[in-house]
Amino acid sequence: MWFGISAAIGNTIAAGIVRAPGDIAQWLPNIYLFFGVWVVGGLYALAGASSLAELGAAIPRSGGQYNFSRRALGEYAGFIVGWSDWLSTCGTAAAVAIVIGEYSGELIPPLAGHVKLIAVVIIIGFFILQWRGIKWGSGTQLVTAAMKTFAFVIVVAACFLLGGHAHTAASASVVTTPPLPSGWPLALALLLGLQAVFYTIDGWDGIIYFGEEVRNPGRDIPRAIFGSVATIMGIYLLINAAVLYVLPMSRIAGNTFVLGTAAETIFGPYGDTIIRAIMVVSLLSCLNANQLFCTRTLYAMSCDRLFFRSFTRVNQGGTPTLSLLLSTIVGVLFVLGSFEIVIAMLSFFFVANYTLSYSSLFALRRKEPQMERPYRAWGYPWTTGLALVGSIGFLIEAVREDRTNSVLTLVALACSYPVYRVLKFVSRTGSIGPDPSV
Repeated sequence: MWFGISAAIGNTIAAGIVRAPGDIAQWLPNIYLFFGVWVVGGLYALAGASSLAELGAAIPRSGGQYNFSRRALGEYAGFIVGWSDWLSTCGTAAAVAIVIGEYSGELIPPLAGHVKLIAVVIIIGFFILQWRGIKWGSGTQLVTAAMKTFAFVIVVAACFLLGGHAHTAASASVVTTPPLPSGWPLALALLLGLQAVFYTIDGWDGIIYFGEEVRNPGRDIPRAIFGSVATIMGIYLLINAAVLYVLPMSRIAGNTFVLGTAAETIFGPYGDTIIRAIMVVSLLSCLNANQLFCTRTLYAMSCDRLFFRSFTRVNQGGTPTLSLLLSTIVGVLFVLGSFEIVIAMLSFFFVANYTLSYSSLFALRRKEPQMERPYRAWGYPWTTGLALVGSIGFLIEAVREDRTNSVLTLVALACSYPVYRVLKFVSRTGSIGPDPSV
């Protein structure tokens, strides 16, 4: 359970919490609306957590949401979810490594200007660490997640304990807060704010990538999922409260490094350095988690004959070696290339995967009513329906805002079927791991 929570914290709490408060404050410069979208985002995650907890406990396989869509909706649906999840996770790992390189250059001047080199070295470093065995990867995840959680708690405590003078000054000063929109612009601002929160909190389901590695999945997967949501939302709400205690809304709105600004107010010129150092640790934890995730997804697809059978091999330490190697190579290629369009396309699939997962719960309840379910989603079908409707609405908004990439995504979807058939053909012979019906 604790490893599952650490994987979720490592994957979720990263650069998003640095930028999101400034964007949300710019759209919604009102303390009640500002906090409101974070609370609504947390409730949405809680509704989704209940559904994924049932699926994860009933289908305890490594590989993430791919397993749910494949069993409920068929192999092609599983193929789309698995490949988009794998590629987007590799791309996320690359993006995180690039940010680590940028922050490292700010902390250590001689490293400035070598962002891509640093990113590649870090990705390869985690590849070597995880190659040694699952204990090394999981141990690193536990340590880095604990370090980042402790660091953020210290920053929050410092804001409340040492930020009294800043709070008094902010209360006494006359500052110009951006005007709050009304009517349709307010509705759009609320939608944008929720969108930013959803992206920032996503990752609380990290444990489902390691279902086969959990000793008691029926008990520990639901505990890890709900524990992850509670921990992540608790940290985020405390961070936002601490920032608002130290800084007026006018200084938060539009600020792309709001934690650094708050830390400078508390610690002086060392504040920015402190936050960047914390972010490097946070991002290292995120990178390790992402490499663990994408390796398990590719491994699961290979076991189900949706990729080359050789990628089911594991070493003595339990690591799927070829899956880890290919995932690392793809991550390095993302770093060296220009992958903004690819990531934008995959983000569409990223949201669609949740839609398919929630649909899978409805489908499995109907198709397999006798399936053993150690945990059953509370509030079903209402909580699952709410999560599904939210995901569909979020997907529609993503299409409306970015039609160019949406068209490219639909083209990629159309091209995916022949790729699926080819991979099925080349991997159909031989016995390659767990029973695909499981």
